[in-house]
Amino acid sequence: MCGRFYLDVTAEDMLEYFGLPFVPQLSPHYNIAPSQQIAAIKSGENNREFVWLRWGLIPSWAKDKKFGYRTINARAETIETKPSFRAAFRYRRCLIPASGFFEWKATGQGKQPYCITSKSGQPFAFAGLYEHWQGSEGERIDSCTIIVTEARGEIAAIHDRMPVILAAENYDAWLDRDTKEPAVLKPLLLPHDTGEITLYPVSRSVNNPKNVSPENIKPI
Repeated sequence: MCGRFYLDVTAEDMLEYFGLPFVPQLSPHYNIAPSQQIAAIKSGENNREFVWLRWGLIPSWAKDKKFGYRTINARAETIETKPSFRAAFRYRRCLIPASGFFEWKATGQGKQPYCITSKSGQPFAFAGLYEHWQGSEGERIDSCTIIVTEARGEIAAIHDRMPVILAAENYDAWLDRDTKEPAVLKPLLLPHDTGEITLYPVSRSVNNPKNVSPENIKPI
């Protein structure tokens, strides 16, 4: 699964790496957790569009927004058949920018967090889905989920799942609103080349989502 990640980029970085026409000013966040508002990119009328989404997808038919607490991740293997995700998979796909993410490895001294990031230091994008929800009293929430797949390489020694990191050349294909066929979309969700990834242990301070310091990503 993917339950925490971080984003340390400027608006200018986002414009450059993700081909956006506009990005608001951003502040680094070193411990992004479920239910928080996160940066995302979707297809607009003519260009890619920056949006804020709540992490934890709430299907339009959900009776309560608490539904989102159990849908922070969607399994790539079953995404086209699960009721919570199948409509969004066909019609509402997004990119979720990240600088890195955290996974926890079980040890004799408790769970040790690891930071996993790109060797290049450049941001990347998770494959995501988004939904629009309106409660019975009119509350509106735009929410999202991060798609996960089987872990490979060094990551598999820490956790059996990892977020789908899209290749930059596949961003357009993933966001294309005219594409709805699983046979076209599912190959984009294959596990990432872990040769481009580096990982290292970090402080257990990241265990608490209230700790948002850059110390969270420093090697120990």
